[in-house]
Amino acid sequence: MRAFFAVLVLCAVSVMSGMAARAEDPVQATQTMIEEQIRAFLKDDADTAYSFAAPGIKAMYPDKNVFFAMVKKSYEPVYHPGNYAFGRSRSIDDGAMIYQEVLISGRDGKDWTAIYQVARQPDGSFKINGVQIVPNAESKGI
Repeated sequence: MRAFFAVLVLCAVSVMSGMAARAEDPVQATQTMIEEQIRAFLKDDADTAYSFAAPGIKAMYPDKNVFFAMVKKSYEPVYHPGNYAFGRSRSIDDGAMIYQEVLISGRDGKDWTAIYQVARQPDGSFKINGVQIVPNAESKGI
């Protein structure tokens, strides 16, 4: 009986630690989602890119093609970046809202900073709630 109880406790601990390991880090989830959306933009995959938009964005752009056209026109460095890297991030309200910097070298040679606002949805998923893009100051070189 003791052996059975010990095995039962060991199984319960393993399951609980596995669940804790699967709990997603909000910043990591945000970065993964941003990267997947950028890949979708690079492939001109409007369906996938649009799937990461929060309900508020979808309310403003209820059609994926209108959304995609807006991104192409107003967010060219995000739509087709040369190179990009994640900068600073900030988590608010225990991951309910994430702000993530993405440092972008545009294909035109200009540097940009995109600041993503990502919100946790009622189902626990994360969606992009908005992006502000600003040009970086001119590089002084190395």
